[in-house]
Amino acid sequence: MSDPALVTIPARRGKAARVKQGQIVKVINTHGDQVVDTWAFNADDLNEFMSMEHTRPHIMKIMPAVGDAMLTNKRRPILTFIEDTSGGVHDTIISACDRYRYKFLGVEGYHDNCTDNLQAAMGELGLAAPETPCPLNLFMNIPVHADGSLSFEPPVSTAGSYVALRAEMDLVIAFSACPQDILPINGVGHLPTEAHFSVD
Repeated sequence: MSDPALVTIPARRGKAARVKQGQIVKVINTHGDQVVDTWAFNADDLNEFMSMEHTRPHIMKIMPAVGDAMLTNKRRPILTFIEDTSGGVHDTIISACDRYRYKFLGVEGYHDNCTDNLQAAMGELGLAAPETPCPLNLFMNIPVHADGSLSFEPPVSTAGSYVALRAEMDLVIAFSACPQDILPINGVGHLPTEAHFSVD
């Protein structure tokens, strides 16, 4: 990773950045199988944020693709997919993991989680997310089967693959390198790893 513009999203942790309208955010799956929970907030009003439930009826599908705009809870474009080399499999259904999820999965005591990572990442910028919106789960593979059921599957992305997103307003973007190590969403038998992003 020699590009000085690259920012590390540490394994099991979060990172956030300010982005101007028109800038391109490139999110890199450095090792190929790391899910990156992604949030975006209007820089001028954090109560307006990228919303999966408002985006799905706009794009009329559950998986965004190149050319699709992600909408806010005020139904305004905030990020647009302009490039995707990862295989195009992402998730808009599953909420961010939290301490309650890991307790449900049998974890005793504290477990790193995306909900806390969001707040920590925003805190580094002196901000606080007003809530934890359902994230855009980049690289996450949640197939919907013919009977309507879901399953947690390993990513199809490969090392170094990426998505590029254009900011449609001044925004704050936040990421979590998901610390899920019980279900195979970060690859079968694989521990969570770091990922990277750049803003140009």
